[in-house]
Amino acid sequence: MATDVIVVGAGPVGLMLAGELRLGGAGVVVYERLPVPPRESRGASFTRRTAECFDQRGLLGRLGEVESTESHLGGVRIDVRLLDEDHSSVRGVSQFRTERMLEDWVAELGVPVRRGYEVTGFRETPDGVTVAFDGPHGPGEDTAAYVVGCDGGRSTLRKLAGIDFPGAQPTRGFYTADVTGIRTRRRLTPENLPGGSMVLSMDLENGVTRVVVHERGMPPRDRDSLKFTELADAWQRLTGESIHHARCRWLSCFTDASRVAAEYRRGRLFLAGDAAHVQPPAMAQGLSVGVQDAVNLGWKLAATVTGRAPDGLLDTYRTERHPVGRRLARNARAAIELRLTGDEMDPVRDVIGELLAHKDAAGHLAGMLSGLGVHYDMGPGDHPLLGRRMPPDQHLTLTNGTDVRIAELLHTARGLLITTQPEVHERHADEWADRIDTITATWPPDHHPELDTVLIRPDGYIAWTHPGTHHDLTTAIHRWFGTPHTSTARTMTASRPA
Repeated sequence: MATDVIVVGAGPVGLMLAGELRLGGAGVVVYERLPVPPRESRGASFTRRTAECFDQRGLLGRLGEVESTESHLGGVRIDVRLLDEDHSSVRGVSQFRTERMLEDWVAELGVPVRRGYEVTGFRETPDGVTVAFDGPHGPGEDTAAYVVGCDGGRSTLRKLAGIDFPGAQPTRGFYTADVTGIRTRRRLTPENLPGGSMVLSMDLENGVTRVVVHERGMPPRDRDSLKFTELADAWQRLTGESIHHARCRWLSCFTDASRVAAEYRRGRLFLAGDAAHVQPPAMAQGLSVGVQDAVNLGWKLAATVTGRAPDGLLDTYRTERHPVGRRLARNARAAIELRLTGDEMDPVRDVIGELLAHKDAAGHLAGMLSGLGVHYDMGPGDHPLLGRRMPPDQHLTLTNGTDVRIAELLHTARGLLITTQPEVHERHADEWADRIDTITATWPPDHHPELDTVLIRPDGYIAWTHPGTHHDLTTAIHRWFGTPHTSTARTMTASRPA
């Protein structure tokens, strides 16, 4: 094989996946049809859980200053002050800025990104895949054990594989542009207007403002025929403000369509990001859920190609992420109807608003939108953290008194066994030391709920706890990390990890 995995698409999802694969020891190459990175930014926000995913790899700080904003569903505000954790989204970070950060990261990891290579076909072989492409020097082929389509909502790989992409037909259109030279009032979250219209304006960077407009009755349309004057005319009708003088750097349109691929995996082909699910960008979920797809798939696929994966590990990508995609499609449709249906929706908005005044309801909905509510099946157990992500801001104290955040321990994308009882778990530290770091530490005095030992997967999700899991640690490690290879233990008991 020329490499272990070919990733098709150098957007945020493809780049994140490439980095995850490389951290896991897999050989990876990225193919991207565009010869240079695009300057436009379809996405300008990401959720709290996606911020945590970047933080787990030491990447969040590379984005510089970021701005948080409140949570809402279709314009119905969720008071996150009721909640114990921060569920706010990150806004105003252009997709270009995120892609630039991720491409620098994968370059540091030694991942080649081949731009100007358009994938035109693929076929499975008994032990891998052969991918055909048109490149700067003409057509060619490359081979790998697996191929992953991160090539967007119009995914070539999904179409070549014949995977269905069902969903409701679009009924509404939205215009969006990145402009400079305007002083319009900023609307960091979409502003609902009477009758089911909506406008948004947010600062990106370098004096660029993102504007979005939907006027009730605005139909889906072809982006290539859209003129900026049409957007500016609609904006003035709805707000009374003129932006006709703006300098337009990028212009596009989108619809309210939501679709989810019928299969996330077929043989040696996987789909992630918009190739697997599309939804209106008004929810700021597309990039976010795609990055989380990549973090879920990356370590599993790397473990498989390096011979460390247990049987069935790759199947858990579909069982864990496909339900997330389906909920995403449902939530997007709900948010669009709630926001853009006219005054007749006001009673429903009022009822939802009353419900969201209660902490449990607000927490459930905020968790659904932020990604903090994702829960995977890790087997029987009653600990409230089992199957959920370990908050990366959680602090530990190592045996030498050093304070460390969980996020810092996940930078290398290895498993973590954190324990206050090293004598009980010494054997696991030795036998799985090639894939799990054992950390002897104490939890802060106010830590709740009770926890003395926890097994954390490379994606940050908790696979086993003591107390609270109804099977033993060996069973959990075998399920997620495979058969042990005896080697020198890697433990972190005396110093901050690199």
